[in-house]
Amino acid sequence: MRVIMCFALMLLGIAGAAAVPSENNAKDPYAWLEDVHGAKPLAWVAAQNKLSLGKLKADPRYDANYRSVLAVLDAPDRIAYAALDHGFAYNFWQDARNPKGVWRRTSIADYRNKSPKWDVLLDLDALAKREKENWVWKGAEVSPSQGRALVMLSRGGGDAVVVREFDLESRKWAADGFSLPEAKTDITWLDDDTVLFATAKDGATTSGYGRIVRQWKRGTPIARAATLYEGRAEDVGTSPVVFHTRQGAVALAMRSVSFFQTEYFRLENGKARKLPLPLSADLKAVFDGAYVATLREDFGGFKKGSLVAFREGAPNQLILDPGPRASIESASAGRDTLYVTVTKNVIGAVHAFTAKDGGWPDKVLPLPGNGSAEIVATNDYGPEALFGFENYLTPSTLYFDGGNDQPKPIKALPPRFDATGMVTQQFEAISKDGTKIPYFVTRPKVLHGPAPTILYGYGGFEVSLTPSYSANAGRLWVGKGGIYVVANIRGGGEFGPAWHEAAEKLHRQRAFDDFAAVADDLIKRKLTTPKQLGIMGGSNGGLLVSTVMTQIPEKLGAVVCQVPLIDMLAYTHIGAGASWIGEYGDPANPKERAAILAYSPYQNVKKNVKYPPVFFVTATSDDRVTPVHARKMAAKMEAQGHEVLFYENTDGGHAAAADHRQAAEMWALSYVYLAQKLGLRD
Repeated sequence: MRVIMCFALMLLGIAGAAAVPSENNAKDPYAWLEDVHGAKPLAWVAAQNKLSLGKLKADPRYDANYRSVLAVLDAPDRIAYAALDHGFAYNFWQDARNPKGVWRRTSIADYRNKSPKWDVLLDLDALAKREKENWVWKGAEVSPSQGRALVMLSRGGGDAVVVREFDLESRKWAADGFSLPEAKTDITWLDDDTVLFATAKDGATTSGYGRIVRQWKRGTPIARAATLYEGRAEDVGTSPVVFHTRQGAVALAMRSVSFFQTEYFRLENGKARKLPLPLSADLKAVFDGAYVATLREDFGGFKKGSLVAFREGAPNQLILDPGPRASIESASAGRDTLYVTVTKNVIGAVHAFTAKDGGWPDKVLPLPGNGSAEIVATNDYGPEALFGFENYLTPSTLYFDGGNDQPKPIKALPPRFDATGMVTQQFEAISKDGTKIPYFVTRPKVLHGPAPTILYGYGGFEVSLTPSYSANAGRLWVGKGGIYVVANIRGGGEFGPAWHEAAEKLHRQRAFDDFAAVADDLIKRKLTTPKQLGIMGGSNGGLLVSTVMTQIPEKLGAVVCQVPLIDMLAYTHIGAGASWIGEYGDPANPKERAAILAYSPYQNVKKNVKYPPVFFVTATSDDRVTPVHARKMAAKMEAQGHEVLFYENTDGGHAAAADHRQAAEMWALSYVYLAQKLGLRD
């Protein structure tokens, strides 16, 4: 099953397209940097990169960090996570020999073995060399018969993809195959000879996503692909999804009215029929004839945050109400079972539900506690499922369940650092309005006074930061005497929709207050000091750390700001910004503009304020947020006389890294920068 989530919706244009100029061009002296691929901006980028790389790579710790990160990323004993489909396990693998990666499969039975016999289906390095293209893997979906696959490839790692059909038997591109030119596209199989797709090439929303769902039969020209549903230009976008269930395939068009509001249409017999789900419903699965969704608002007697089964022509049913300080993190249906991840106070467990006798009996799977238990994969066509467990000091373990609700460990990541001298603790800080904000501290058990500390956060889009094993943090920071902190601030999904809504739009400042409260609490506990405290975040987390930098500069020693949003008065005109109005508000709305202006880092950074040194990291090929925000902020701060470093990778899209070497470089640069500024010594 392939569920299209909001973050997977793609942006308008192809990799290489320039950003749309902001509304402030006439008054913004740095607007010229918005020409993403212009000669003058790229010359500026090259000069910045030369300066930044010269300073950071001259530090002997950089090379050690780079080799350490790359060794972990390329390690042959990593867990090869797989998707389960019929009797196969599919995996995409990158290593030193295959930096771009290979797509491969084995049987589910063989996958359980320590060393599966992988059958390589597509070698991306060989393909890129043969076609002289900088291909980056963006995924594949296999047809129901397992004979063909829809392969998505990106030039440089942006969200725009080329779609091609691949024959798994001949290992060649199918001569009669489906193909779509480079664009922001969603595509899925309806059956072996029919696909549903939505591409921005057919017409895009103002947010840059496709808005027309079409059905295409094999052997017919694309011009004859029938339109099944068409959304509106002012929507975020519309995408197709097909759920494969025991009762047959269920095809839907999902119209994202806003980032957090969706209408669902059943696609049958060439027509679209609207389903009676509320706009707040976040559809997770189709199981036993029911549409299974979480609620962002109270509806029909069900509380927000609940998991509900919606049935046509029958009463809706409550599956699970997680209760206070808890959240439904994910849900996925296999052929026989509905699995749901539930966190309580940011600690996870997996529930297994079946529909029986008009109810939804469940059991909690016997997975370890005190960390993140998660659903890795389910099989639409079989009883098998994969689960994972990890926490900040426990390496990831993969569990296999053959259908008896007794998952057993089959693969485990070897320790990447010595955790015997480390400890993780969970604390709470009190935010400005009295709300308790949980956070995790991973540190050496023995501290000799305050230590250099990295505080990481996100705080947006219902994204939860649950405990995870980080070789980077362990090897490059905590193992050298530093402290690593993750804050579960509002705006995230740690405690359900209400936790997110508390920092939405007009209330965005609460996320920044929460992060500042955690910083204060760390200092009050004497774990660190202002000059030893660094903050780091990416994307929405980049907005978080750049804003907090402008609001409490005196309490920070350094900032690493990755692929960020920063110019919030202009964000709706940059990249995919218009799609995020539901999260941040609309600068065209006077009331919301005032709230945005109060915190927007680009408008609030000042010349005569002492800010901590800041390192901006971004990517030219990021066609989601784009490098525009980081470029303009770096240029403005530099002109104001502040201490700034800037690095822009050409590849990688919004991840800012397209392969392991680029990822190792990004993290090595980030950690050596923080070590320099915060005083971490080997």
